[in-house]
Amino acid sequence: MADAEFDVLILGAGSGGYACALRAAQLGLTVGLVEKGNLGGTCLHVGCIPTKALLHAAEVADSTRESEQFGVRATLEGIDMAGVNSYKDGVVSRLFKGLSGLIKSRGITVIEGSGRLTGPKQVTVGDATYTGKNVVLASGSYSRSLPGLEVDGERVLTSEHALRLERVPSSVIVLGGGVIGCEFASVWKSFGADVTIIEALPRLVAAEDEASSKVLERAFRKRKIDFRTGTPFQSVKHTDTGVAVFVEGANGEQSVIEAELLLVAVGRGPVTEGLGYDEQGVAMDRGFVLADERCRTNLDGVYAVGDIVPGLQLAHRGFQQGIFVAEDIAGLEPQPIDEAGIPRVTYSHPEIASVGLNESKAAETYGADGIETVTYDLSGNGKSQILKTQGFVKLVRQKEGPVVGIHLVGDRVGELIGEAQLIYNWEGHAEDVAPLVHAHPTQNEALGEAHLALAGKPLHAHS
Repeated sequence: MADAEFDVLILGAGSGGYACALRAAQLGLTVGLVEKGNLGGTCLHVGCIPTKALLHAAEVADSTRESEQFGVRATLEGIDMAGVNSYKDGVVSRLFKGLSGLIKSRGITVIEGSGRLTGPKQVTVGDATYTGKNVVLASGSYSRSLPGLEVDGERVLTSEHALRLERVPSSVIVLGGGVIGCEFASVWKSFGADVTIIEALPRLVAAEDEASSKVLERAFRKRKIDFRTGTPFQSVKHTDTGVAVFVEGANGEQSVIEAELLLVAVGRGPVTEGLGYDEQGVAMDRGFVLADERCRTNLDGVYAVGDIVPGLQLAHRGFQQGIFVAEDIAGLEPQPIDEAGIPRVTYSHPEIASVGLNESKAAETYGADGIETVTYDLSGNGKSQILKTQGFVKLVRQKEGPVVGIHLVGDRVGELIGEAQLIYNWEGHAEDVAPLVHAHPTQNEALGEAHLALAGKPLHAHS
């Protein structure tokens, strides 16, 4: 296959790359897919899927530990990490096998090895060179660290290392209170570890609506997850039993926190260095590839998707961008993706889910007097009471206009974001949603009740 030419040549087989490959092949285009690791990339192997498997195991542990409140007598004897990892790896293996079969059945040429852009339409892998009428850059992301903070994989870990741990640590410091940090903090606390989160920003999951952050923080306090917001990291050193992390205290004074392990969860960076993008003239900014709303770079016929493009670093964003690019290349003229319309979920206990604008962004966009909000407490929702979860559905709308933001907190609310993103993306008004019938008893009813309240006819809502 050396020197072969494809209609679409894709560098990277993560969510964005493989989705582009599958859709392009479906549309009758010839596809070359270059990947140095396993098909599926970060999300499938060291990201979304294995992390959520750990979170489910954590949920089982919590349910067992707290079973008596449901009248069930059960005893949690401990966490068997070998068994947890076997379960997690089994999920990944089955999905990987299924994806590999799909790729093969579509006639996609998989080119194994480390690819490099060596011409505007050319990728070199080892000694072989491949060309594409269209090239899609989809090289993904890596776990970032901080200047001077050395990750050793033993005491100072990234999420990739954390997924391979063969024991439950006695104590962990999580550096970063964003999505990844809060998810791992939640898992480890459920598994029995002492957890402290250090976050430089004023609140946890700072990208979410402020009300969502407050509910998560309250829940974490109740679970005895310690967290210190507005606390910049300074340095770390090894001790006889683990690590000592030095942070800036309230009055600018240095304080120290000790634990067995430190997880560095300060975000993800783009994998672009050394891949030839700069040399070929691809417009870049701090390592990210700049692309327009149609995922086009400044080079004709060269697209970029997923985590290397500035914006939300979410697998489903890359996945949809990959489909979009394949359809654009095939001449189907798909509609550009609205970044605000991409659903976001933090799978902690409790979960946070959102789509659209938070209240402060909506006020900034439409003016403080141009928006309206309503918050429906899950205490009025039967299924949430059955599950013994607390939280809310918060709606933000343009006055006398569509709903522009939906924010949810509570166990399992990530499953509600499907309907929520339809409401936002279809520019639904509260009056459009209020008459729709939601099955009883479900948590979906909470969305219905919130829209009833926003439409001026609240039922199971307490003032």
